[in-house]
Amino acid sequence: MMKKIINQAFIATIPVLTGYLVLGFGFGIVLKSNGYSTLLAFIMSLTIYAGSMQYVAVGLLTGGASLLTTALTTVMVNARHLFYGISMLDKYKDVGKRKAYLIFALTDETYSLVCSDNPKVPSEQRKDYYFWVSLFNHMYWVLGTVLGAVVGALVRFNTQGIDFALTALFVTVFIEQWLGTRKHTPALIGVGVSVICLLLFGRDKFLIPAMLVISLLLCLYKEEGKNG
Repeated sequence: MMKKIINQAFIATIPVLTGYLVLGFGFGIVLKSNGYSTLLAFIMSLTIYAGSMQYVAVGLLTGGASLLTTALTTVMVNARHLFYGISMLDKYKDVGKRKAYLIFALTDETYSLVCSDNPKVPSEQRKDYYFWVSLFNHMYWVLGTVLGAVVGALVRFNTQGIDFALTALFVTVFIEQWLGTRKHTPALIGVGVSVICLLLFGRDKFLIPAMLVISLLLCLYKEEGKNG
């Protein structure tokens, strides 16, 4: 049974594999082009494991940012993960010793996979499924960044625009979720609120208010669905 669960987790994470290899590869190249080692690329991906923040961290490292600036920037960039965690309280309940790792490994793409139940996985095996999905995605990211750092040390080229891979991956995940579900109301809420907040608050300040409004509307939508 465990072998079947691992197989299902691997199949489910194949889209993330392709995205993380490209995105992590880009990060490894960017980090290496700024004079940092392959070992640092491995350690950052293993311990930080946050695509957008790792790209931002390169600028913070090269700019000599203070610890306070780094901490505040990290909170702002990854504020959406607070809401991810809240929505996973029920799913990650009673997962035992793996809970700390599951919380740590809850990236955008992993959240996308574990928040929607895989019909091929029995309910009693879903805790194992969540763990293997999280672990596979983490491994893909680390592998991609190390490969990028190695190639960046061997080949010199213009790295401008490589960080757009992050945006491309988000679009891919959104399309996968859209095609994999029949109800598109949550996705439309997310897009609509994000656009409105972007227009109201600007590109540097829209993320947190957008996440707050999206979370509120999704909670209301979920409650309405239960009562309906």
